[in-house]
Amino acid sequence: MSKIKARKGAPYARILGVGGYRPTRVVPNEVILETIDSSDEWIRSRSGIETRHWANDEETVAAMSIEASGKAIAAAGISAEQIGAVVVSTVSHFSQTPAVATEIADKLGTDKAAAFDISAGCAGFGYGLTLAKGMVVEGSAEYVLVIGVERLSDLTDLEDRATAFLFGDGAGAVVVGPSDEPHIGPTVWGSEGDKSETIKQTVPWDRFRAGDLSELPLDSAGNVKFPAITQEGQAVFRWAVFEMAKVAQQALDAAGVTSDDLDVFIPHQANVRIIDSMVKTLKLPEHVTVARDIRTTGNTSAASIPLAMERLLATGEAKSGDTALVIGFGAGLVYAATVVTLP
Repeated sequence: MSKIKARKGAPYARILGVGGYRPTRVVPNEVILETIDSSDEWIRSRSGIETRHWANDEETVAAMSIEASGKAIAAAGISAEQIGAVVVSTVSHFSQTPAVATEIADKLGTDKAAAFDISAGCAGFGYGLTLAKGMVVEGSAEYVLVIGVERLSDLTDLEDRATAFLFGDGAGAVVVGPSDEPHIGPTVWGSEGDKSETIKQTVPWDRFRAGDLSELPLDSAGNVKFPAITQEGQAVFRWAVFEMAKVAQQALDAAGVTSDDLDVFIPHQANVRIIDSMVKTLKLPEHVTVARDIRTTGNTSAASIPLAMERLLATGEAKSGDTALVIGFGAGLVYAATVVTLP
C-alpha cells in the first residue's frame, strides 16, 4: 500500500484568457528582396506572406512575453500572484541557463511560480498547453501561464532564398485554469526523429566553441554566418499536408467532435498553402473560420497559434465559447493537436 497522498485539482481545465504581442517594426517583402533573388509575387504565392514583424533591441524574448502575458492575465480576470506555473516555449532564447521563464515569472509579479522553458519548435504551444492542463487537473497549480515566443529574425539567413522570407517575431500567451466541464480535449502528439534533418539549425553551437571556423558557412561579404534555421521545403510540405491532416482528424476523434461541430481552425502558421491543403483534406465546412494570420505575421513558430487565436478574437472573426481545432507541427519533427473552447 502506497504511503503517498495524491493531490486533487480541478475536474477539468480550460483557456481563460489570451494575449499577444507583435513587434512595432513591420517588414514588407520588399525588404527581404534586397538580399535574395525573388519577387513579391513569388513569396506571396509560395507562402502567403505579405509582411512580418521583426523585433528591435528592446523587444527581447522576455519583454515580448511579459507584454503578451499581461494581456492574457487581464483577460482571464486573475492577478499575477495567482499564477502557479509559467511554461515558455521558445527556440530563440540564446541564454542556455537560466530559463527565461524565471525572469518572466518574476517581472510579472508572480508569487514564486514554478517556471521553465521547453523546446518543441512549432508544436511548442501545444506541448505547453498539455502540460498546463495536467498541472491544473493534478492540482500542482491552479492557474498556469503558457507562452509561445520567438525572435526568429535572429535565426534567419537573409541570403537563403528558401527561408529568408518565412520567419517573424512575436509572443502569444494563454492562462489555463480550472473548469467544471472539459474545454481542452485530449492531446494527440508525437515525434518523428528520423526526419530531424528536414528542419534544423545550420551549425551547432559547439562548432564555434571548437574554434575551427574553416568549414562554417560564409555570407556574401566573407564573414562567418551566425547559425540559422534551414529546412527541406518540399519534404516538410508533403509531411505537413498529408501526415498532419491525419493527426488533426485523430484530435477531433479523441475529443468526440466532428468537423461539423467546429467553429474555428487554428493551425500553426507555417505556410498558407499548407493551411489551405489541410482544410481541403479535412473537408472542413464553409462555416469554419480558418486562421491565416501568416499573411501579416509570418511564421512565428511556437507563438503562431496563440497569436492567431488572439487576433481572431480581437477582430470578431471568432468569439468566446467557439470550439476550435488547434495543431502545431515543426522541427523534430514534432506535432501536437487538440480541440479547445476559445476564451
